[in-house]
Amino acid sequence: MQRIFLLVLLLLSLFLQAQNSVKIPPYLKKGDTVGILATARKVDMAPLEPAIKLLKSWGLNVVIGKTVGLDNNQLAGADWQRATDFQQMLDNPSIKAIWSAKGGYGTVRMIDRLDFTKFKQRPKWIVGFSDVTVLHSHINNLDIATLHSIACISVANATPEAIESFRKGIFGGKLEYTIPAHAFNKTGKAQGELIGGNLSVLYSIIGSVSEADYKGKIIFIEDLDEYLYHIDRMMMNLERNNYFKNVKGIIIGGMTKMRDNDIPWGHDALEIIQDITKEYKIPICFNFPAGHIKDNRALVFGKLVTLDVRTEGAKITFD
Repeated sequence: MQRIFLLVLLLLSLFLQAQNSVKIPPYLKKGDTVGILATARKVDMAPLEPAIKLLKSWGLNVVIGKTVGLDNNQLAGADWQRATDFQQMLDNPSIKAIWSAKGGYGTVRMIDRLDFTKFKQRPKWIVGFSDVTVLHSHINNLDIATLHSIACISVANATPEAIESFRKGIFGGKLEYTIPAHAFNKTGKAQGELIGGNLSVLYSIIGSVSEADYKGKIIFIEDLDEYLYHIDRMMMNLERNNYFKNVKGIIIGGMTKMRDNDIPWGHDALEIIQDITKEYKIPICFNFPAGHIKDNRALVFGKLVTLDVRTEGAKITFD
Protein backbone atom coordinates (compact mmCIF):
# COMPACT_ATOMS: atom_id res chain seq x y z
CA MET A 1 0.00 0.00 0.00
CA GLN A 2 2.83 2.40 0.87
CA ARG A 3 4.49 1.71 -2.49
CA ILE A 4 1.24 2.45 -4.31
CA PHE A 5 0.85 5.72 -2.38
CA LEU A 6 4.41 6.78 -3.24
CA LEU A 7 3.84 5.88 -6.88
CA VAL A 8 0.68 8.00 -6.98
CA LEU A 9 2.59 10.95 -5.48
CA LEU A 10 5.35 10.53 -8.06
CA LEU A 11 2.89 10.38 -10.95
CA LEU A 12 1.07 13.44 -9.61
CA SER A 13 4.32 15.35 -9.33
CA LEU A 14 5.29 14.40 -12.90
CA PHE A 15 1.85 15.43 -14.14
CA LEU A 16 2.09 18.85 -12.48
CA GLN A 17 5.58 19.38 -13.88
CA ALA A 18 4.30 18.53 -17.33
CA GLN A 19 1.65 21.22 -17.00
CA ASN A 20 4.36 23.79 -16.32
CA SER A 21 5.73 24.66 -19.75
CA VAL A 22 7.97 27.46 -18.48
CA LYS A 23 11.48 27.37 -19.89
CA ILE A 24 14.31 27.48 -17.38
CA PRO A 25 17.28 29.45 -18.79
CA PRO A 26 20.64 27.63 -18.71
CA TYR A 27 22.23 27.87 -15.28
CA LEU A 28 25.54 29.68 -15.13
CA LYS A 29 28.93 28.02 -14.93
CA LYS A 30 32.44 29.35 -14.36
CA GLY A 31 33.60 31.45 -17.27
CA ASP A 32 30.13 32.72 -18.15
CA THR A 33 29.43 36.44 -18.45
CA VAL A 34 26.93 38.51 -16.45
CA GLY A 35 25.77 41.91 -17.71
CA ILE A 36 25.05 44.66 -15.18
CA LEU A 37 22.88 47.61 -16.20
CA ALA A 38 20.28 50.05 -14.92
CA THR A 39 16.67 49.74 -16.06
CA ALA A 40 15.35 52.48 -13.80
CA ARG A 41 17.06 54.77 -11.29
CA LYS A 42 20.54 56.13 -12.00
CA VAL A 43 23.61 54.56 -10.44
CA ASP A 44 27.38 55.10 -10.55
CA MET A 45 30.14 52.49 -10.56
CA ALA A 46 31.20 52.81 -6.92
CA PRO A 47 28.17 51.05 -5.33
CA LEU A 48 28.47 48.24 -7.88
CA GLU A 49 32.02 47.24 -6.95
CA PRO A 50 30.99 44.69 -4.26
CA ALA A 51 28.69 42.97 -6.78
CA ILE A 52 31.41 42.88 -9.44
CA LYS A 53 33.88 41.46 -6.92
CA LEU A 54 31.34 38.82 -5.86
CA LEU A 55 30.69 37.62 -9.40
CA LYS A 56 34.40 37.45 -10.18
CA SER A 57 34.99 35.43 -6.99
CA TRP A 58 32.60 32.85 -8.43
CA GLY A 59 34.59 32.65 -11.65
CA LEU A 60 32.21 34.78 -13.70
CA ASN A 61 33.02 37.58 -16.11
CA VAL A 62 31.27 40.95 -15.92
CA VAL A 63 30.16 43.44 -18.57
CA ILE A 64 28.97 46.87 -17.42
CA GLY A 65 26.14 48.44 -19.38
CA LYS A 66 26.21 51.89 -20.92
CA THR A 67 23.45 53.05 -18.57
CA VAL A 68 25.72 52.90 -15.53
CA GLY A 69 26.80 56.47 -14.89
CA LEU A 70 24.12 58.10 -17.06
CA ASP A 71 22.14 60.90 -15.42
CA ASN A 72 18.65 61.90 -16.52
CA ASN A 73 17.21 63.40 -13.32
CA GLN A 74 16.20 60.29 -11.34
CA LEU A 75 16.72 57.92 -14.25
CA ALA A 76 19.79 56.18 -15.68
CA GLY A 77 19.48 57.93 -19.02
CA ALA A 78 16.53 58.47 -21.31
CA ASP A 79 14.02 55.67 -21.87
CA TRP A 80 15.54 54.85 -25.27
CA GLN A 81 19.02 54.64 -23.74
CA ARG A 82 17.95 52.20 -21.03
CA ALA A 83 15.96 50.15 -23.55
CA THR A 84 18.88 50.08 -26.02
CA ASP A 85 21.31 48.99 -23.30
CA PHE A 86 18.98 46.22 -22.20
CA GLN A 87 18.24 45.14 -25.78
CA GLN A 88 21.91 44.81 -26.63
CA MET A 89 22.52 42.57 -23.62
CA LEU A 90 19.33 40.66 -24.31
CA ASP A 91 20.48 39.85 -27.86
CA ASN A 92 24.14 39.21 -27.01
CA PRO A 93 24.61 35.41 -26.89
CA SER A 94 27.79 35.70 -24.82
CA ILE A 95 25.89 37.30 -21.92
CA LYS A 96 24.19 34.55 -19.90
CA ALA A 97 22.46 36.69 -17.26
CA ILE A 98 21.39 40.32 -16.91
CA TRP A 99 21.56 41.63 -13.35
CA SER A 100 19.76 44.84 -12.46
CA ALA A 101 22.00 47.41 -10.78
CA LYS A 102 19.16 48.82 -8.67
CA GLY A 103 15.43 49.41 -8.59
CA GLY A 104 13.57 52.65 -8.06
CA TYR A 105 11.15 53.49 -10.84
CA GLY A 106 11.43 53.52 -14.62
CA THR A 107 11.44 49.96 -16.00
CA VAL A 108 7.82 50.31 -17.10
CA ARG A 109 8.85 53.29 -19.22
CA MET A 110 11.14 51.13 -21.39
CA ILE A 111 9.45 47.72 -21.43
CA ASP A 112 7.39 48.35 -24.58
CA ARG A 113 10.53 49.31 -26.52
CA LEU A 114 12.03 45.84 -26.07
CA ASP A 115 12.00 43.03 -28.62
CA PHE A 116 12.13 39.60 -26.95
CA THR A 117 12.32 37.59 -30.21
CA LYS A 118 15.93 36.43 -29.77
CA PHE A 119 15.48 36.09 -26.01
CA LYS A 120 12.63 33.61 -26.53
CA GLN A 121 14.88 31.55 -28.79
CA ARG A 122 17.82 31.71 -26.38
CA PRO A 123 16.61 32.55 -22.83
CA LYS A 124 18.96 33.92 -20.20
CA TRP A 125 18.51 34.83 -16.55
CA ILE A 126 16.98 38.22 -15.77
CA VAL A 127 17.85 39.02 -12.15
CA GLY A 128 16.61 41.64 -9.70
CA PHE A 129 13.66 42.71 -7.60
CA SER A 130 11.47 45.72 -6.77
CA ASP A 131 10.96 47.72 -10.02
CA VAL A 132 12.29 44.71 -11.97
CA THR A 133 8.90 43.13 -11.18
CA VAL A 134 7.80 44.64 -14.50
CA LEU A 135 10.29 42.38 -16.28
CA HIS A 136 9.48 39.36 -14.12
CA SER A 137 5.80 39.66 -14.94
CA HIS A 138 6.25 40.50 -18.61
CA ILE A 139 8.66 37.62 -19.18
CA ASN A 140 6.39 35.19 -17.31
CA ASN A 141 3.93 35.75 -20.15
CA LEU A 142 6.67 34.45 -22.47
CA ASP A 143 6.82 31.25 -20.37
CA ILE A 144 10.42 31.87 -19.31
CA ALA A 145 11.67 31.77 -15.72
CA THR A 146 13.38 34.73 -14.02
CA LEU A 147 15.22 35.20 -10.73
CA HIS A 148 13.77 37.48 -8.04
CA SER A 149 16.89 38.24 -6.01
CA ILE A 150 19.15 40.92 -4.62
CA ALA A 151 20.13 43.84 -6.86
CA CYS A 152 23.77 44.72 -7.43
CA ILE A 153 23.72 47.58 -4.93
CA SER A 154 22.29 45.19 -2.30
CA VAL A 155 25.43 43.04 -2.12
CA ALA A 156 27.33 45.26 0.34
CA ASN A 157 24.62 44.94 3.00
CA ALA A 158 23.02 41.60 2.13
CA THR A 159 23.10 38.70 4.59
CA PRO A 160 25.28 35.68 3.78
CA GLU A 161 22.05 33.68 3.39
CA ALA A 162 20.72 36.09 0.76
CA ILE A 163 23.98 35.99 -1.19
CA GLU A 164 24.16 32.19 -1.02
CA SER A 165 20.57 31.88 -2.25
CA PHE A 166 21.46 34.19 -5.17
CA ARG A 167 24.44 31.96 -5.98
CA LYS A 168 22.26 28.87 -5.90
CA GLY A 169 19.66 30.61 -8.04
CA ILE A 170 22.02 31.40 -10.91
CA PHE A 171 24.11 28.23 -10.67
CA GLY A 172 21.19 25.83 -10.31
CA GLY A 173 21.57 24.85 -6.66
CA LYS A 174 18.65 23.48 -4.68
CA LEU A 175 16.50 26.22 -3.16
CA GLU A 176 14.53 25.31 -0.05
CA TYR A 177 13.40 27.50 2.82
CA THR A 178 12.03 26.80 6.28
CA ILE A 179 10.17 29.79 7.73
CA PRO A 180 9.18 30.31 11.39
CA ALA A 181 5.48 30.24 12.23
CA HIS A 182 3.49 33.47 12.12
CA ALA A 183 0.18 34.14 13.83
CA PHE A 184 -1.49 35.07 10.52
CA ASN A 185 -0.34 31.98 8.62
CA LYS A 186 -3.01 29.71 7.12
CA THR A 187 -2.09 26.05 7.13
CA GLY A 188 -2.25 23.89 4.04
CA LYS A 189 -0.15 22.50 1.24
CA ALA A 190 -0.10 23.46 -2.42
CA GLN A 191 2.06 23.08 -5.48
CA GLY A 192 2.14 25.60 -8.28
CA GLU A 193 4.18 27.96 -10.39
CA LEU A 194 5.61 30.86 -8.37
CA ILE A 195 5.10 34.42 -9.63
CA GLY A 196 4.69 37.91 -8.21
CA GLY A 197 7.02 40.58 -6.86
CA ASN A 198 6.57 44.13 -5.66
CA LEU A 199 2.95 44.88 -4.77
CA SER A 200 3.04 48.49 -6.02
CA VAL A 201 4.41 47.40 -9.39
CA LEU A 202 1.95 44.52 -9.75
CA TYR A 203 -0.85 46.98 -8.99
CA SER A 204 0.46 49.45 -11.57
CA ILE A 205 0.57 46.98 -14.49
CA ILE A 206 -2.90 45.45 -14.05
CA GLY A 207 -4.66 45.55 -17.41
CA SER A 208 -1.42 45.96 -19.40
CA VAL A 209 0.37 43.43 -21.61
CA SER A 210 2.86 42.96 -18.78
CA GLU A 211 0.25 41.61 -16.35
CA ALA A 212 0.80 37.90 -15.77
CA ASP A 213 -1.86 35.22 -15.46
CA TYR A 214 -2.08 34.17 -11.80
CA LYS A 215 -4.69 31.45 -12.12
CA GLY A 216 -3.52 28.25 -10.47
CA LYS A 217 -0.23 29.78 -9.33
CA ILE A 218 1.38 30.72 -6.02
CA ILE A 219 1.78 34.47 -5.63
CA PHE A 220 4.55 36.28 -3.75
CA ILE A 221 4.23 39.95 -2.74
CA GLU A 222 6.44 42.48 -0.92
CA ASP A 223 6.66 46.26 -0.67
CA LEU A 224 8.50 49.24 0.78
CA ASP A 225 7.81 52.78 1.95
CA GLU A 226 4.09 52.95 1.22
CA TYR A 227 1.29 54.59 3.15
CA LEU A 228 -0.77 51.97 4.91
CA TYR A 229 -3.96 53.03 3.19
CA HIS A 230 -2.12 52.57 -0.13
CA ILE A 231 -1.43 48.96 0.88
CA ASP A 232 -5.13 48.50 1.54
CA ARG A 233 -6.06 50.12 -1.78
CA MET A 234 -3.63 47.96 -3.76
CA MET A 235 -4.65 44.78 -1.99
CA MET A 236 -8.32 45.57 -2.62
CA ASN A 237 -7.53 46.06 -6.31
CA LEU A 238 -5.86 42.66 -6.51
CA GLU A 239 -8.74 41.19 -4.55
CA ARG A 240 -11.35 42.66 -6.91
CA ASN A 241 -9.36 41.38 -9.89
CA ASN A 242 -9.61 37.85 -8.45
CA TYR A 243 -5.88 37.43 -7.87
CA PHE A 244 -6.41 35.67 -4.55
CA LYS A 245 -9.54 33.80 -5.59
CA ASN A 246 -7.65 32.04 -8.37
CA VAL A 247 -4.26 31.32 -6.78
CA LYS A 248 -3.20 28.15 -4.97
CA GLY A 249 -1.23 29.91 -2.24
CA ILE A 250 0.18 33.24 -1.08
CA ILE A 251 3.64 34.15 0.23
CA ILE A 252 4.08 37.56 1.88
CA GLY A 253 7.60 38.91 2.07
CA GLY A 254 8.93 42.06 3.67
CA MET A 255 6.50 44.93 4.20
CA THR A 256 9.17 47.43 5.11
CA LYS A 257 9.24 51.01 6.43
CA MET A 258 5.54 51.66 6.01
CA ARG A 259 4.11 55.12 6.65
CA ASP A 260 0.87 56.38 8.15
CA ASN A 261 -1.21 59.56 8.06
CA ASP A 262 -1.83 61.97 10.91
CA ILE A 263 -5.08 60.08 11.43
CA PRO A 264 -3.83 56.47 11.73
CA TRP A 265 -5.16 53.82 9.40
CA GLY A 266 -5.46 51.54 12.41
CA HIS A 267 -3.78 48.42 11.04
CA ASP A 268 -0.24 47.60 9.99
CA ALA A 269 0.57 46.14 6.56
CA LEU A 270 0.42 42.50 7.63
CA GLU A 271 -2.92 43.05 9.37
CA ILE A 272 -4.30 44.63 6.19
CA ILE A 273 -3.17 41.67 4.09
CA GLN A 274 -4.43 39.16 6.62
CA ASP A 275 -7.87 40.78 6.74
CA ILE A 276 -8.26 40.76 2.95
CA THR A 277 -7.03 37.17 2.45
CA LYS A 278 -8.40 35.46 5.57
CA GLU A 279 -11.46 33.95 3.86
CA TYR A 280 -9.45 31.98 1.32
CA LYS A 281 -8.92 28.31 2.05
CA ILE A 282 -5.38 28.19 0.70
CA PRO A 283 -1.96 28.07 2.42
CA ILE A 284 -0.65 31.54 3.28
CA CYS A 285 2.86 32.22 4.58
CA PHE A 286 3.69 35.56 6.24
CA ASN A 287 7.13 37.11 6.83
CA PHE A 288 9.04 35.28 4.14
CA PRO A 289 12.59 36.71 3.99
CA ALA A 290 12.49 38.44 0.61
CA GLY A 291 11.99 42.01 -0.48
CA HIS A 292 13.49 45.31 0.66
CA ILE A 293 15.37 43.72 3.53
CA LYS A 294 18.98 42.64 4.04
CA ASP A 295 17.96 38.99 4.07
CA ASN A 296 16.45 39.04 0.57
CA ARG A 297 16.36 35.36 -0.40
CA ALA A 298 16.23 34.31 -4.05
CA LEU A 299 13.01 33.07 -5.65
CA VAL A 300 12.77 31.51 -9.10
CA PHE A 301 9.66 32.93 -10.72
CA GLY A 302 8.08 30.56 -13.23
CA LYS A 303 9.30 27.44 -11.47
CA LEU A 304 7.11 24.96 -9.61
CA VAL A 305 7.22 25.26 -5.84
CA THR A 306 5.64 23.34 -2.99
CA LEU A 307 4.27 25.57 -0.24
CA ASP A 308 3.70 23.61 2.97
CA VAL A 309 2.36 25.74 5.84
CA ARG A 310 1.96 24.04 9.21
CA THR A 311 1.33 25.28 12.73
CA GLU A 312 5.02 24.97 13.57
CA GLY A 313 6.14 26.89 10.49
CA ALA A 314 6.28 26.87 6.70
CA LYS A 315 8.48 25.17 4.15
CA ILE A 316 8.96 26.30 0.55
CA THR A 317 10.67 23.91 -1.83
CA PHE A 318 11.52 24.47 -5.48
CA ASP A 319 10.77 21.29 -7.37
